[in-house]
Amino acid sequence: MPTRRLVLAVSVAAALAGCAAGPTPREFPPIVFVHGNGDTAALWQTTIWRFESNGWPRDRLHAVDLPYPLARNDDAKPQPGRTSAAEHMAFLKSEVEQVLRRTGARQVILMGNSRGGYAIRNYIQNGGGASTVSHAILAGVPNHGVQAVRGLNEGSEFAGTGPFLTALNAPKNAAGDEVTGPVRWLTIRSDSNDKYAQPDGRWLGMAGKPTNVTYAGPQLQGAANVVIPRVDHRETAFSPAAFEASWRFVTGQPPRTREVVPEPRPTLSGKVSGLGLTPADPQSGNYVNNLPLAGAHVEIHAVDAATGERRGGAAYMHTVGADGLWGPFQAQPGTPYEFVVAAPGYATTHIYRSPFPRSSDIVHLQAQRIADADKDAPALVTLVRPRGYLDPARDRMSFDGKSPPPGALPGAGVASSKLKLPAEPRPVVAEFNGERLVGRTWPVADNQTTVLELTY
Repeated sequence: MPTRRLVLAVSVAAALAGCAAGPTPREFPPIVFVHGNGDTAALWQTTIWRFESNGWPRDRLHAVDLPYPLARNDDAKPQPGRTSAAEHMAFLKSEVEQVLRRTGARQVILMGNSRGGYAIRNYIQNGGGASTVSHAILAGVPNHGVQAVRGLNEGSEFAGTGPFLTALNAPKNAAGDEVTGPVRWLTIRSDSNDKYAQPDGRWLGMAGKPTNVTYAGPQLQGAANVVIPRVDHRETAFSPAAFEASWRFVTGQPPRTREVVPEPRPTLSGKVSGLGLTPADPQSGNYVNNLPLAGAHVEIHAVDAATGERRGGAAYMHTVGADGLWGPFQAQPGTPYEFVVAAPGYATTHIYRSPFPRSSDIVHLQAQRIADADKDAPALVTLVRPRGYLDPARDRMSFDGKSPPPGALPGAGVASSKLKLPAEPRPVVAEFNGERLVGRTWPVADNQTTVLELTY
C-alpha cells in the first residue's frame, strides 16, 4: 500500500504528553467519525482500516452519514437540501445515542474533519455531549473560521466573526480556554497547507485579500494541538500521520503500525447515493446529498490490473431498495474492481478502484450526471481523490500521461481532474504517490462516464 512518510512536528510529543490517562487499547470505547461539508461517511474508510489493523474492534468504529451534508449559506435562513448547525448537531446526538445503546458503552470518542468538528463542538457544548464524550479529535476544523472579516457573510457557520463560532470560541474559564470540559480535546492541523486556514483568500474567491485567519486557525486554547507538516485539509484527518496522532491521543501509546494490514477475505458493502450533480431546487440550486438512491442497479466486475478490461462476467449484481444498500460482496484479495451504477436520470457511472485490503461497509457509490458543458466529449474520465488533494508541488502524479493532471494546482486545493477523450475504448491510467489505477473509457453518447477513485 502506498504511503507518504510524514514527520510529525516537534510539538506533537509535547502536545500528547500526559494523555496516557485516556482509554487503553484493551478497553476499546466506541469511536464515532464525523465527515465534513459536502462529504460522506466513506471518507473514513482508510482511517477505520488503520484502527482495525491495530486491534480496535470493527463493531466499535462508526462513521455517520449526514443526509444533507452541506451547510446553509446563512445558518439562520432555511435552505432546501442543506442543514443548519442545530440540525447537524441534533443528527450527531442521535447517532451517538444509537451507538451507546448498541454497544452498552457509557461514553464515545468523537473524531471529525472540517465541518464535522463544528457538530462535535456544538454537541459537547450545547447538546449534552460533555457527559457522553470522553475525547474529541478535531482534524482540519476551521475553528476560527475560513475568514474572520467583519461584516463578510457573518451568518455562515464558517465566519470567524459570526455568531456561531463566536459562541463556540467564547472563553470557558479564567485561563481563556475555548474548549468545554471535562472532555479531552485534540486538534490536528497542517503547518501551512490547509486551504481553509490561509491568511490570503485565494481558495475563497478573494485572492490577494486578507482572511484574518492564520495557519494556526484550527488550534484551540485548552486543547492538545498537533501540527503535521505539509498535510492538506483532508489529510489532517485521513492520512497515516493523522491516524497516529489520534491513536496516541486516545491511548497514550504509539500504534503498532500506520499501515493497513490486509485480511484474507475482504467483504464489501455500502450505499448508493446521488452525490454529485442532483436535481436543482428552485431556491437552492444544485446540491449534494447522501440520501439513498432507491432503484439503482449495481454491478461489480473484476478487471485486469494492466488494461482495465473485465475478467469475465459480473461478480455481483443487485438493484437496491429504499435504503439504497448493496452487498455483501466477497472480494478477492489483490483484485481491482469496476463498480457500475445505473439509475434513472443519471449517467451509467463506471467507478474503478484499487484492490481492497480489508472489509468495509462504507464503500458508498455515487451516481453521477454529466454536466451540460461535458456532453460534447466523446468520452469523459474523472480522477478523484476523496481523502486529500492533488498538489503538484508535493505529490508524484499523472493522469493519462499528463503530469500534473489538468486542473491540479500547487497548494493542495483541488481534489479532482477531468479529461475529455476520443470515443475509441481504451485504458486510462492514473498514478498518485504509488497508487496506480487503470480504467476504461465509455461513450458519453450512451450517457456513460468513467471515474477513477483513489483510495489513499
